[in-house]
Amino acid sequence: MASLRLTCVSGLHRLAVHGEGVVQGVGFRPFVYALATELGLTGWVKNSAAGVSVEVEGDRAALEQFIARLQTDKPDHSCLTKVEIDWLSACGYSHFEIRDSQNQGSKTALILPDLATCPDCLREMRDPRDRRYRYPFTNCTHCGPRFSILRSLPYDRPNTTMAGFRLCRACQAEYHNPRDRRFHAQPTACPACGPQLALWDRAGNTLATGDDALLAAADALCRGDILALKGLGGFHLMVDARNGGAVHRLRRRKHRPDKPLALMYPSSMAVQQDCWVSELETSLLTSPAAPIVLLERRLGADLPEEIAPGNPNLGVMLPYTPLHHLLLEELECPVVATSGNQSSEPICIDETDALSRLGAIADVFLVHDRPIARPVDDSIVRVMAGEPVVLRRARGYAPLSLTLPPTLAAEDAVVLGVGGHLKNTVAVAHHRTLILSQHLGDLENLPTVARFREAIAQLTGLYEVQPQAIGCDAHPDYHATQFAHTLGAAVIPVQHHYAHVLACLLENQVESPVLGIAWDGTGYGLDGTLWGGEFLQVLPPAAAPDPGFVRFGSLVPFRLPGGELAVREPRRSALGLLVSCLGEAAWSLDHLAPLRAFEPGERSVLRTMLKRELNAPLTSSAGRWFDAVASLLDLCQVSTFEGQGAMALEAAIAGYATDAHYAYALEADPQGRWLLNLRPAISEILADQQRGAPVRAIAAQFHNTLVAGMVALARKAGLGAIALTGGCFQNRYLLERAIDRLQGAGFTVYWHRRIPPNDGGLAVGQVAAVLRSPR
Repeated sequence: MASLRLTCVSGLHRLAVHGEGVVQGVGFRPFVYALATELGLTGWVKNSAAGVSVEVEGDRAALEQFIARLQTDKPDHSCLTKVEIDWLSACGYSHFEIRDSQNQGSKTALILPDLATCPDCLREMRDPRDRRYRYPFTNCTHCGPRFSILRSLPYDRPNTTMAGFRLCRACQAEYHNPRDRRFHAQPTACPACGPQLALWDRAGNTLATGDDALLAAADALCRGDILALKGLGGFHLMVDARNGGAVHRLRRRKHRPDKPLALMYPSSMAVQQDCWVSELETSLLTSPAAPIVLLERRLGADLPEEIAPGNPNLGVMLPYTPLHHLLLEELECPVVATSGNQSSEPICIDETDALSRLGAIADVFLVHDRPIARPVDDSIVRVMAGEPVVLRRARGYAPLSLTLPPTLAAEDAVVLGVGGHLKNTVAVAHHRTLILSQHLGDLENLPTVARFREAIAQLTGLYEVQPQAIGCDAHPDYHATQFAHTLGAAVIPVQHHYAHVLACLLENQVESPVLGIAWDGTGYGLDGTLWGGEFLQVLPPAAAPDPGFVRFGSLVPFRLPGGELAVREPRRSALGLLVSCLGEAAWSLDHLAPLRAFEPGERSVLRTMLKRELNAPLTSSAGRWFDAVASLLDLCQVSTFEGQGAMALEAAIAGYATDAHYAYALEADPQGRWLLNLRPAISEILADQQRGAPVRAIAAQFHNTLVAGMVALARKAGLGAIALTGGCFQNRYLLERAIDRLQGAGFTVYWHRRIPPNDGGLAVGQVAAVLRSPR
């Protein structure tokens, strides 16, 4: 806060207050109005491009109380990151008012994520005497759409997709009443003036409207039909979760044979019938963010196996809009609520587009006429090490704002991070703040690429900034990397795993030096090989070498026959690893699952590839090690979604605990890099298989071996701080064991909570790398 300069005129004083942070769309101006009038103060409050501006006039004691309560009594969803105060001469205000917003100046106001329906709105929606009874778009300053409807700053109705809905007299009265909780609630509406529902068939013909449309949609689900529902940030595809035939039909039409499907339950009590739910997990389900939470499935849960084949966990959420509440209350049973898209495409947000793209999947469409400004998928959270870890940051959590530490906070620097190829997000840093976008998806098709480009334009457009420098992945063939070079700013390639480590450090507000353990599937290495099991020493910028880090160690590399094909075929990783461990003798082990998974002719081609090192690149990837062991244990030979092999290996451990681990070796290569050699572990796994050891015991001991190797190599590095990052640390068993063993060995350990450990956090690390580099 600024120093207080006191000027007294006729016994009155005037305060000028400027606040920044999350202060728009959270009822902050109504709060200031109510506080000022309660204290007998006069003046005004208004939104600005940067936040909120206030002038209040009155006696000194009341003004001092106003300052204190501005922080202590502020609305629940608000956050003041910066407050500037000046004491001025009194000017004789006669009353307190809310003034029109100011559009001039630098745009730094933070955007609030969409919020789940609040208890007050739910009560109104369920009250037959209320004019919003059964209205599926009920909201107030405490809940409802924000980011998904915002077109420009400041956050006012004309700058949202609600601009086309003119308020009726009753809604106008609430909107202008300082004592009403809908005072300046920008998305407010009612049945007389707001968005409306309609039920369409595949040809776009209207079958029903209003409440009749909702009731007909519920009937369709009960019949086993597939429903495409336009929600808050896009479409869901829904079926009755207890109808195995409907679930199978949805999987077949969507071309999604194995990947777990998310569930929406009518209540937290209903969730407890099928899942084990902790107090923390319950609080996440019922929070304003209302994410999908990964929960352990109860034995005997009344759900078909097709929901999450071979997986002990379920992805569960509760209704988070009035529309979802009304639908689930009609059904009184859980529904599958998966993203409304074809496999690998972005989520649909427009009803006409949905007819085209989802017409071959859905039987009926429940739509509405409130436009969606941008796609916002459901967030995914998993409780690990006793804390929530965001695995996909989207609805309820996006956009994320982070204050840059002093070492990275250049006031005039505007930096864009374009992220990676998978789980793409983008980030912009300006005015000492970093803004991370919502999850955008994998850049593997033109619709997702278009959304990626649109997200960059929207994020930079909202804040009216032009990047001076752009951080991108070092992989030259990624679309995000290539697109960065078209934007007319300096482009700085950032090594994939270095970006992972920096994202973890920035999230935890930690300065280097640190040893980053960055384990994932694949990242382009500076030596031309495929990295992914890395131990990177990140030093202070002044002491760091040119790439910003030292590759202190890695998992021992092996060859991948077929290169990128191995990402989808764990059996290829297994063959490459077996040949690395056993040489030519590996080809005689016909009883092993990965060899059985190939025809003799295929094995001959693969053998030639590995022998001649043709299309068989070296990799140190931890993800490929997980794949290889999953294949050896016959858990997954060909995957249909990213990480399926690793997920199966973790799932195999469910309910089993052991401290035993296999042998490993630490070796130094000619360049002095330490190699964590797990080949001895593979030999012991093969011996255990021959003895008939349980798969879950082998899986657990392999995980424990990895963690023991982490600790041993960390001791060699001699740094007291460890950052755990990369997609492999979505594995709960691995993360919790690593934290426990590393802390037990005396290390300070940092890991992700708010930024995904997977590639969804790369854009943050890219921005940090650019800001760390000499300019």
